[in-house]
Amino acid sequence: MAQQFSNANTGSKPADPYKETNRDNDVSVAQKVEDLSNFIKGCKFGMMTTRESNRSGNLVSRCMALAAQEAGGIDLLFHTNTESGKTDDLTTDPHVNIGFLSSSGDWASISGTANIVTDRSLVKQHYSSQLKAWLGDLGDGTHDGSENDPRIGVIRVKMNTAHYAVANKNVVSRVAEVAQGAMSGKPASVNKLREISEQEVNTWRASH
Repeated sequence: MAQQFSNANTGSKPADPYKETNRDNDVSVAQKVEDLSNFIKGCKFGMMTTRESNRSGNLVSRCMALAAQEAGGIDLLFHTNTESGKTDDLTTDPHVNIGFLSSSGDWASISGTANIVTDRSLVKQHYSSQLKAWLGDLGDGTHDGSENDPRIGVIRVKMNTAHYAVANKNVVSRVAEVAQGAMSGKPASVNKLREISEQEVNTWRASH
């Protein structure tokens, strides 16, 4: 049972009316995945949260550029320097969260597990010359930031579940809805709050 901090008895009314008002359940898995995938592509950059491999066990987040998507859009690929701290984190604990946020306030939270892939064909398939700016050229003819640089690997994040919110109205309508809600106490209907469950993810992955 979820802990109730307010100890409020709301009777038949939901204690979290915003969530109830904006929850979007009447949509197919295919539509949920397509909308989420398109949102992620549009954001391009996400914050990857890992658990530090040192004794602190703190959660840390790093900005990552999306390299590609697999399994019909649910699994995410990111290039990485295999000698970086996050690879140590993932070796110790593969559980990650990837957060995406747009300037309009739409967001997505992807929970999953990650592994580090050093297969050169996969690295080259999604390689971008911009990676050289992050790895540098060490001048030894090997560690040069090119697609052949052995430091470059791929972090593959396999989705377990997803939660996200996308706007269901334009900016003007959303502002008006919030203003009206502030005056009337009626929760603003501004987002489509969606969840993709672990069962839905597994079913989707089996067919893609």
